[in-house]
Amino acid sequence: MRVSRRHVLAGAAALPFAATVARPAATASALKVGVGIGDVTGPAAENGMMGYSMPQQQTAGIHLRTRARAYVVDDGTNRIVFVTAELGALFQSVHQGVLRELARKYGTTYTEQNVLLNATHTHSACGGDSHYAAYDLSILGFQQQTYDAVVAGIVEAIGHAHDTLAPGELTLGRTELTEASANRSRVAFELNPDKDHFPLSIDPAVTVLRFRQGGKDVGAITWFATHGTSMSNGNHLISSDNKGYAAYTWEHDHAGVRYLDGPPGFVAAFAQTNSGDMTPNLNLQPGTPETEFQNTQRIGELQFQAAKRAFDAANESVTGGVDHRMTYVDMSAVDVDPRFTPDGRPHRTCTAAIGVSMLAGSTEDGPGLPLPEGVKNPFIDWLGGIDAPIPQALADAQAPKVVAVPFGAMKPYPWAPEVLPLQIVRIGQLHLVAGPAEYTIVAGLRIRRTVAAELGVPLENVLVQGYSNAYSQYVTTPEEYDSQQYEGASTLFGRYTLPAYQQEFGKLAAAMKAGSSVPHGPVPRDLRGKLVNFQPGVVFDSAPLLKSFGDVVTDAKSSYRRGEQVSVAFVTGHPKNDLRRDGTFLEIQQYADGRWVRYADDGDWATRFRWTRTFVSESRAEVTWDIPANTPVGKYRVVHFGAWKHGLTGAIAQLSGTSRAFVVS
Repeated sequence: MRVSRRHVLAGAAALPFAATVARPAATASALKVGVGIGDVTGPAAENGMMGYSMPQQQTAGIHLRTRARAYVVDDGTNRIVFVTAELGALFQSVHQGVLRELARKYGTTYTEQNVLLNATHTHSACGGDSHYAAYDLSILGFQQQTYDAVVAGIVEAIGHAHDTLAPGELTLGRTELTEASANRSRVAFELNPDKDHFPLSIDPAVTVLRFRQGGKDVGAITWFATHGTSMSNGNHLISSDNKGYAAYTWEHDHAGVRYLDGPPGFVAAFAQTNSGDMTPNLNLQPGTPETEFQNTQRIGELQFQAAKRAFDAANESVTGGVDHRMTYVDMSAVDVDPRFTPDGRPHRTCTAAIGVSMLAGSTEDGPGLPLPEGVKNPFIDWLGGIDAPIPQALADAQAPKVVAVPFGAMKPYPWAPEVLPLQIVRIGQLHLVAGPAEYTIVAGLRIRRTVAAELGVPLENVLVQGYSNAYSQYVTTPEEYDSQQYEGASTLFGRYTLPAYQQEFGKLAAAMKAGSSVPHGPVPRDLRGKLVNFQPGVVFDSAPLLKSFGDVVTDAKSSYRRGEQVSVAFVTGHPKNDLRRDGTFLEIQQYADGRWVRYADDGDWATRFRWTRTFVSESRAEVTWDIPANTPVGKYRVVHFGAWKHGLTGAIAQLSGTSRAFVVS
């Protein structure tokens, strides 16, 4: 996550729970697998985006819809669910909301123990779905529409995977990718004594899990570390960023998936690992020399190509069944064993706080306030102070961080969660260490080494699955923390946050190896109904004088050549009137066999839907289509779908508009 203003950026909800129960592990018996997709796109207009934390970065259309991709694996004894959602973060509020819905639909089949939810960390998805204030401030409060869309889309994806569960097989493939990431925090990275494990200062590992049913490929999960910041902090179109482009390319362009035509035949998720200090902006300057769309496409294409290489060579059979361990830990009060600390002495984590350098953001992925990283005390005065006392004990515990805002000490509730879910999921020989944070590559390496040693497995069979089940910002090594770059200033629980994670994940690994249970741990807060929303809603919509909703304002030309852009504008209503989840705000229709059929929609790379408020209650929708080179010659038209709100009754009415027909040659 990148911060870009003086914002600071919240979920929890009590759920029925039980301690993780040890079950006998299945042997190499036949697996059942299922895959599914759900739409998690939130409001396409006037909703703050999550990631850069700039209040002025409000949605104003759609480039690529954001989706959740789900996988169910069942070995006959145990079952796990893995979901990657194209979101800025997977907040604890969403984790809990999804679990409530799963319990309502499936009883005890899917619980916090065997469900792993994670985010791709795109910075161009809707925000406001957290129950903790730090992550809603720049969004102007909690956004119920966003939250509902995210929860519903994830549950739908899991439902599709559940419904398609059938005998199948899994295989593993691996390769490396060195052209899609750079280390944006070299000053901190160079302080690590174990940095030589990454001679290029990046984590190039690409791991692919290949899903088959009846000899047919039905899905893949690809893990690779690079940030979802190809799209800049000046972008206002909803986008799944580079990992979303990779998924779209594989599914749509190579597997023939059409998202609005029913359950997909192939589901390709591109998940994160330890990407905390990995940027896709290879020149370390956002937006240059290529455009943000070009960077999204290039970095996404590189990930797809690497994934496909590993997928095609995935001949390592996944055996040994599935397993899981999960617990909650108060990360603000962990007594860390000397075995995990750099000085060999016991230490303790502390109350969550961010440092002044966090407010500065990063020049690589989106600068914030005009402060250098690694700032010291004088900048606190420049900021004008923070209206919250910073106890000396906390300042000492967080040193050398210069505390800007003590998230964990805010009243009446902390601004960020401290009771966090830690989980290990085993899929055959592959172990996913699911953590609720952004881990730098060396931080991830140390966790992987700790877990691999406890389990007695090769390091390559342990992956850090970041952005999982909750969100609590960054985790750096103690050495990286000392430099107080952006990532260190965003490491909430002090210098010994990483050693605490190593210790606690090590306990889960030991329990998994022994086949023993682990305690549930403290119950996270339930903050439903505690948050407010300062983002204005839709009062009413009106059409300009002598115009009606759906009227064409700017029409298409009569003909175009492939490679040209079609642009059509319509009188419309506010997109918040109907999110059109599992639908579209536009269709490019082709005339074929005597009727008009959908050729493309707002989930396609070549289309863009832009919304503009033209007057107090009036708005315009612009639909553009960059005609791909492989578009069939023929007759086409542009159709816009929307909804408007009646000023007197508040009723929502659907609208549509259609351009003139035009020829593509």
